[in-house]
Amino acid sequence: MKVSKEFKIGVVIVLAICAFIWGLNFLKGSNIFTHKDYLYAVYPKIDGLIPANPVLVNGYKIGQVTDISLIRQRDSNKVLVKFLLTEDIKIPRNSIAKSVSADLLGSKAVEIVFGNSKDYAKNGDTLKAEAEASFKAELDKRIAPIQAKAEDLIVTMDSVITVVSSILNAKTRDNLDKSFEGVKKAILTLEQTAYKLDDLVGSEKVKISSILSHLNGVTANLDKNGARIDSILMNMDIVTSQLAKAQLKQAVEDADKSLKELNTLLAGINAGQGTLGKLAKNDTLYRNLNKSTVDLDRLLKDLRLNPERYIHFSVFGRKKKPVPINEQ
Repeated sequence: MKVSKEFKIGVVIVLAICAFIWGLNFLKGSNIFTHKDYLYAVYPKIDGLIPANPVLVNGYKIGQVTDISLIRQRDSNKVLVKFLLTEDIKIPRNSIAKSVSADLLGSKAVEIVFGNSKDYAKNGDTLKAEAEASFKAELDKRIAPIQAKAEDLIVTMDSVITVVSSILNAKTRDNLDKSFEGVKKAILTLEQTAYKLDDLVGSEKVKISSILSHLNGVTANLDKNGARIDSILMNMDIVTSQLAKAQLKQAVEDADKSLKELNTLLAGINAGQGTLGKLAKNDTLYRNLNKSTVDLDRLLKDLRLNPERYIHFSVFGRKKKPVPINEQ
């Protein structure tokens, strides 16, 4: 069957449209040919969370935010966030979808904190939502009283300067103005530093939490073993006192003298002096002892088999014929 040009063109156009749709979704971070599951979470506020932000597990991307919408729940406005999971991973149903800072620039991400449930979330389930505590807000609360006092101080100082300016000359007034300007710049620098510190703590929060956990563990171990440590230190103090009282010098000299005598004895044995030296260096004594042991063994066997050879005692009975020694 002959295929017309119009049919070929139509097929090419359809393929091009499909490729365009796939490429557009791929650039958005969504691959239509991969595994897809959707989960939801409801936040009171999202603090900069937008679609296409990553969904992470221990820093590894398993999906992304696909849709954010405002809903009405319990007479208050909530934010419904929809997640697309591109990895086939089992997430416990009691896991927490936590909104966290992804980098120093303030980008947001959703970190899945696994729970301990044996029941796993399915497609379309809603996870418990939790927003990361804003260190910036906490720091602003702590700095606000200081800033208010600083502003009051500046107002008071401005009043004092106004009074003193009529007394001081122009050069002194200029120097004071520069000093107070420096104070204002220092306060502004402190505020900027607080913002940078907020970003730094947000990005390194996991490491800081790990360090604090380790410190808590060390403190707990020290507190738990405090009595044992005190006992060890007390024992060490007792041992140290006893060692200080002991006549270590005399003991070391006696040990040294004994080692010298032992070395002299070993040297004589190696030189073949004395009984031990002759026994170690000359095998004649060994052979004689071995020969004597064999003769004694033969004598005992003969005494056991032919006691009449050595003890003549008989009341009745016939005389037993001696057994030759070489037949024993």
